[in-house]
Amino acid sequence: MKKLIFMGPPGAGKGTQAETIKEKFKIPQISTGEILREAVKNSTPMGLEAKKFMDAGDLVPDVVVIGIIKDRLAEPDCSKGFILDGFPRTVEQAEALGKILRETKMDLDAVVNLAVPDQELVNRLLSRAKIEGRADDNEETIKNRLKNYNDKTFPLIDYYRKEGILKEVNGVGSMEEITMEILSVLG
Repeated sequence: MKKLIFMGPPGAGKGTQAETIKEKFKIPQISTGEILREAVKNSTPMGLEAKKFMDAGDLVPDVVVIGIIKDRLAEPDCSKGFILDGFPRTVEQAEALGKILRETKMDLDAVVNLAVPDQELVNRLLSRAKIEGRADDNEETIKNRLKNYNDKTFPLIDYYRKEGILKEVNGVGSMEEITMEILSVLG
């Protein structure tokens, strides 16, 4: 049973690594964006609430995102573990997640942080933007996204470090090398 959070800035490869690790441990990968879209599609109460904000082009508030995460973690496939990808993003969300896990008598096993230097991330995201034809991903918007991520996430890294469950992984290298490092820190 592995209950994990994968953290890392945009372009760090957390989604790719979570995809590989979920297969290894036979646990679901829970991406906030995907479950929001799924909740909206299934017209769950939280999904209908999220849809109001999404349709208006607004960020979905924490209370709604947390409610959707709580609903998702209660599904049977999460009983053997899970990988949260993209949640939590703030200390407030981490505290809310901790409350949900205590209520369901679950504990996190580890928080894996993929550390990648900003310039490497800019290069990766510019390359990805070119391949995928994403005109909105230029150097200025990428640097702004990284600044926002860093501003909100460094307190979260410290939060999990104090909890004693943060595992730092070098996110530079081949996909296989990074996967091996993740597996080694997870034991």
